[in-house]
Amino acid sequence: MATMRLGPKAKTADHELDLSMLPEKRDYRRIAAFAQEFLRVPKGTGAGEPFRLRPWQVKDVTRKFYPATGRRPRQGLLSIARGNGKTGLAAVYALYGLLADGVDGAQVLTVASDERQARIVFAAARRMLELDERLAEQVQVYGDRLYVPRTDSMMMPMPAEPAALQGWDPSLVIVDELHVVTAAVWEAIALAAGKRPESLTLAISTPADSADSIMWQLVDYGRKNPDDRTFALVEYAAADGCAVDDWDEIARANPALDDFLHRDAVEATMRTTAEDAWRRYRLGQWVGAANSWLPWGEWEQRAGEAEPPAPGERVVLAFDGSASGDSTALVGAVVDTGRLFVVAAWQSPADDPHWRVPRREVTAMVAAAYERWDVVELAADPWGWRTELEEWRDTHGGVVEWNTAHAGRMAPATDRMYAAVMTGELEHDGNELLAEHVGHCVAKRTPMGDLVSKDKRSSTRRIDLAVAAIVAYDRAAWHRAHPPKRRRVAAFAG
Repeated sequence: MATMRLGPKAKTADHELDLSMLPEKRDYRRIAAFAQEFLRVPKGTGAGEPFRLRPWQVKDVTRKFYPATGRRPRQGLLSIARGNGKTGLAAVYALYGLLADGVDGAQVLTVASDERQARIVFAAARRMLELDERLAEQVQVYGDRLYVPRTDSMMMPMPAEPAALQGWDPSLVIVDELHVVTAAVWEAIALAAGKRPESLTLAISTPADSADSIMWQLVDYGRKNPDDRTFALVEYAAADGCAVDDWDEIARANPALDDFLHRDAVEATMRTTAEDAWRRYRLGQWVGAANSWLPWGEWEQRAGEAEPPAPGERVVLAFDGSASGDSTALVGAVVDTGRLFVVAAWQSPADDPHWRVPRREVTAMVAAAYERWDVVELAADPWGWRTELEEWRDTHGGVVEWNTAHAGRMAPATDRMYAAVMTGELEHDGNELLAEHVGHCVAKRTPMGDLVSKDKRSSTRRIDLAVAAIVAYDRAAWHRAHPPKRRRVAAFAG
């Protein structure tokens, strides 16, 4: 069949699209029937054949987003490994929303990190139209949209830019590869899609490389709130910690394996793909960035009680300060156990370039900590804070300088804390900001051991609380190994 030319067709069909062969109810069974009746596989395995949704695509995925009973969710997320037909499934949903969902004036938007990526789903949908004359005669095809004159409905690819998403009234939004979309973009989409009595915002993606992402926030919410009918999560992933070549787990994460995802191709890429990338893209696991300091999820597993130490308990404090653009952290560790807790943190708002650290407030917090606990030491990075350190030393005592840029000190301290996390010896208070900073740390290899750093020098992903925690944990261990000597008092006979 000839490819349709861009631009409006001279005339569309005078009659409505005949959907009488489909189930009347607007649920997952109607979508499966629509795909098989009208759509053809655009390329790859089975190209040109009727598009038959696989049982897992119908019962495990589509049924969650288009349930047979009750209202549809407002938002949905499918997290799945690459090569499992995300683009084709998204195109099916898009064309159904445009032509068969019974919505006059439908607006179907496909959103991705840029317009080129958004056009991938758009191009697949357009090709499916070309392969069926009944659909083709209903739609005018433009370079940037598909338009159905009879119902005044359209489908458009959109870049992931908040400004570009304003002013729309979408009935269906499909977000391709959510892992590269920002929280601001997701919020713009969600706000735009809330104008209709019934609308669906659906994201389809492989896992992101960091917990500092909107995708992880949505996955975490979906896991914790499985009964929320306004949000639907479908997640395909191998078990945490499985071997990379465990074919049972590979099959669990890849429902299309041995169907349109070919085993020999998977096996070939297994040999040439870095483990972290393999776990994300092929096993559907959340493993963090390729050079992240801690394995994904290890820090969260060490969280204990959120309560601070009891008054009077022996602690060490670690201070890592900045002047303006970064964070200033005061983190403590209990000497007897090494348990970490956040005393205070000051962080510049993202939208305030004139913000400065409130130095008097920091000094007051240090004084309050000395008043509350038996502070045996305050280890502080002196950069930019020498005047305050001298004041704290004169007032409270026990202040020592700890240069966090000194690899000879920081590398062993970093390795000590890494080992404690991995063995389960370390416990912390579960502070969310500390977890965020730890998650931002990447490992920098040195002959003396690992150091933690930002992913790049100009990064806004702060790590100051993590650095302070490493210092606090190391100094608590030192004091635990070197308890104060008891003075011996001689006894004299009377």
